Amino acid sequence: MTARLAQIWRHPIKGHGAEALEAVTLETGRTLPWDRAWAVAHEAAKTDGTDWAPCANFSRGAKAPELMAIMARLDEAAETVTLTHPDRPAITFAPDREADRFLDWVAPLMPADRAASARIVRVPGRGMTDSAFPSVSILGLASLKALSDAIGQDLSPLRFRGNFWLEGTAPWEEFDWIGRRLRLGEAELEVRERIGRCLATGVNPDTGKRDADTLGALKQRWGHTDLGVYAEVVAGGRVALGDTLTVL
Repeated sequence: MTARLAQIWRHPIKGHGAEALEAVTLETGRTLPWDRAWAVAHEAAKTDGTDWAPCANFSRGAKAPELMAIMARLDEAAETVTLTHPDRPAITFAPDREADRFLDWVAPLMPADRAASARIVRVPGRGMTDSAFPSVSILGLASLKALSDAIGQDLSPLRFRGNFWLEGTAPWEEFDWIGRRLRLGEAELEVRERIGRCLATGVNPDTGKRDADTLGALKQRWGHTDLGVYAEVVAGGRVALGDTLTVL
């Protein structure tokens, strides 16, 4: 079976909602456009927001599971984001200008024993990916199915906050691509490294509650806690649902 692109997701605000796309135009050396364009620094963060910083500086689902139930929709022209959550009213706001409105909205979703969200940061031209280099993430639905079977429950791709989900690959096949180039649609990607997973993947994105030991299952069954790979865009171009993947 030919590997094809089944899902595209972007996350306009790191750790705060996902949005499905039908197509995207990638640029060389950049993240997926508008993916993690903003991030929410917490009150203990050691970043001034002028450059990339590790994920420990930001509010995210590993520490605040309720955040995993947020869905997002970006208006690119207006640079506004609409967030929805099962326990909160919908909000539409401009992250660059209306951070206080967002902070009031998200406060009830943050655990009392964790550092509170303090400000929104944006690094021009650099999505705040977990990788130190501007990356896009590639994941296989077959790998997710294997993990779901090991746990005994269907796991949503939203738990893993990836960009590109492929169908038609073998379980864990994507790990074999490290150091190789791929053609996806019109773009070329170089696979750099595996994605190590965190406690956020144990959270149900419908409820914002932890309900699966994803890390334990990965470790026990396969001896690692990885799922998916990070890649660098080495040649830009349009990528759309249904596009085939070729290993070069």
